[in-house]
Amino acid sequence: MKYSGIGGQAVIEGVMMRNKNKYAVAVRKPDGEIEVKTDECGGIAAKNAFFRLPFIRGMVNFIDSLVLGMSTLTYSTSFIEEDEDTSKKTEEEKKKSDAVFNVITILISVVLAVGIFMVGPYYLSLLIGRYIKSESLVILIEGLIRVCIFVGYVSLISLMKDIKRVYMYHGAEHKCINCIEHGLELNVENVRKSSKEHKRCGTSFMLIVMCISILVLMFVRFDSKVLRMLSRIVLIPVIAGISYEILRFAGTHDNKFTNILSKPGLLLQGLTTKEPDDSMIEVGIKSVEAVFDWREYLKENFGDKDNDVQTDSAGGHTETSKS
Repeated sequence: MKYSGIGGQAVIEGVMMRNKNKYAVAVRKPDGEIEVKTDECGGIAAKNAFFRLPFIRGMVNFIDSLVLGMSTLTYSTSFIEEDEDTSKKTEEEKKKSDAVFNVITILISVVLAVGIFMVGPYYLSLLIGRYIKSESLVILIEGLIRVCIFVGYVSLISLMKDIKRVYMYHGAEHKCINCIEHGLELNVENVRKSSKEHKRCGTSFMLIVMCISILVLMFVRFDSKVLRMLSRIVLIPVIAGISYEILRFAGTHDNKFTNILSKPGLLLQGLTTKEPDDSMIEVGIKSVEAVFDWREYLKENFGDKDNDVQTDSAGGHTETSKS
């Protein structure tokens, strides 16, 4: 495996791929066409070298990914159904309304995530703490409760038809990246036989965050219940920074140690990724090709290796592009 530097996420009926300061969203429209939008995504890290320092970059990348992810997700939903009033809006009005919607959605998502995955498990652990004297054991149980809630959440939403399709596009995203990082030509056949799990997945990141939170909270303790609860919130950026470095290290190294380190996250991805069909793979390929020169990458990293080349990588579906 050779690190490519690209990453992405699944959106509604599509895939977003990011490479350095550029991203692309490819969406399968209701009429069967693939529409690709490309744009710049400098983010906070691009503004100052300080934000690219180890551990700091993890906190910043978490925020940037959340903002970009919500923006591209909103964009992908615009193809599902547009009522007459929405279609009459100018492009500028749409951008303003989308920006407001994104901010509100991000704020609500953050509040819910903190409440469900950080504060909720803490108060549940307080109930258990009445019967257990060891504070370390209570913190461990709190962490296990957090993991159980997360696993239960992704399992339940996977039963929804729309979410299942998102998980299939999630699988297509991983397969495309795995395909080129293992030296194969980016085409439907090669992508299909590639793994749907990937070391640098956000699912793995979430699992690492929950595990690191247990270790951090073992060392940061307060007698006050209020301070203990607040520490769960205040320490989120620190935990995210540490978790990012672990994920980055595992994702850029291919050896026995990193493979063992990545195994729990890869197993958990069995819940958040599903096998995509060929039409979904085609969308993933279009998204990759809009931001990444995989042919040059293969040439530089794998030389003249025979990659079972197929000339038609996207299956002949029509594509329209916007920049």
